[in-house]
Amino acid sequence: MGDEGVDGGWRAATAALRPSDKVLPEHARAHNRALVLKHLFHEGHTSRADLARATGLTRVTISDLVTVLLAAGLVEELGTRMEGRVGKPAILLGLRFTAFQVVTIDVGTGPDLIGGVVDLTGEFVVRRSLPIDGRTGDELVGFVTRFARLLVAAATRPVIGVGIAAPGVITATGDVTQAPSRGWFGVALGERLTEALGLPVHVVNDANATVLSEFTYGGADGAGLMVLMVREGVGAGVVLDGVQVRGHGDAAGEIGHVRVVEEGGLECHCGRTGCLETVLSASALRARLVGLDEGAGTQVRAEVGTLLGTALAPVVATLNLAEVVLSGPVDLLDGIVRETAQQTVQDRTMAAIGNDFRVRMAVRPQDDVLAGAVAAVLARQLGVS
Repeated sequence: MGDEGVDGGWRAATAALRPSDKVLPEHARAHNRALVLKHLFHEGHTSRADLARATGLTRVTISDLVTVLLAAGLVEELGTRMEGRVGKPAILLGLRFTAFQVVTIDVGTGPDLIGGVVDLTGEFVVRRSLPIDGRTGDELVGFVTRFARLLVAAATRPVIGVGIAAPGVITATGDVTQAPSRGWFGVALGERLTEALGLPVHVVNDANATVLSEFTYGGADGAGLMVLMVREGVGAGVVLDGVQVRGHGDAAGEIGHVRVVEEGGLECHCGRTGCLETVLSASALRARLVGLDEGAGTQVRAEVGTLLGTALAPVVATLNLAEVVLSGPVDLLDGIVRETAQQTVQDRTMAAIGNDFRVRMAVRPQDDVLAGAVAAVLARQLGVS
């Protein structure tokens, strides 16, 4: 794989809004590598000359980068392009999507660990699940570690990293500040798994994973995107101007605990009443629909859509979001809930914001958490997003 390989040496440098440190040569190299890999990931086969034009890098820089990427096995030459131009035919380059794999695990809040081995296109090679059986705290950390080892052993290509999607507040370095449903408080999950597995491990909040999935694999515009994850809980991930929003304390996206029912609201597991989660979570909405005829069910869905749109409107207006993507049970969320939420946002925001705003369903509603954990590995190891 060469001296740099596809682990820490390939990690893309991140740009601060107010940088205080000088840009080191290795940061510039990582940035330029990321430009090349990102273009090949999203645009497909291209020539060195086209890469130079698309990235704004010089042909000499592109040539040097491609030489290194070929040696690392990330890129391959695919033969010449047949075209009517005079001169030497261009040699096409392509990313080796199936040459490497990523292990992905969704810890979630459900009864099982769900995981798999995925190639760089996001296609599953292996799928596995194991019942958690009530494990929490350190016992669950050990269980996740063993599950990850099983998946790494099942990989059929070199593994460039492991992505873990987990509930709760998670720092950029993979520390779980708090995830009460899993008994994790101040757990250095990323560091502990990296040490145990001998591979780079990246831990992200599960709702943030869904937005990474849409941004990387769903073709979403990152200018103003929110993905609302509806499972047993309700959380959100936001990408604004191409950058994922983390917020103060790494807790951005906790919209599920915004109060939307002022009187007579149900108690939420956070200890308050009337939170969005108490009406929109999958279990809460299904419970309200039990035994209702079509007309009454439609009314309940419309009410929930209105509450959702009411909670979303100030966020959409403040951030000028282009779209909110719903990730969750299609039978519950698509149709009346989605349409009413969109209409409510449009009714409550100025035309310049609301006219082009839309609410849609996720591209991969069944796999977007797992795909998002893969996207986190690609972003942090290769600079691809």
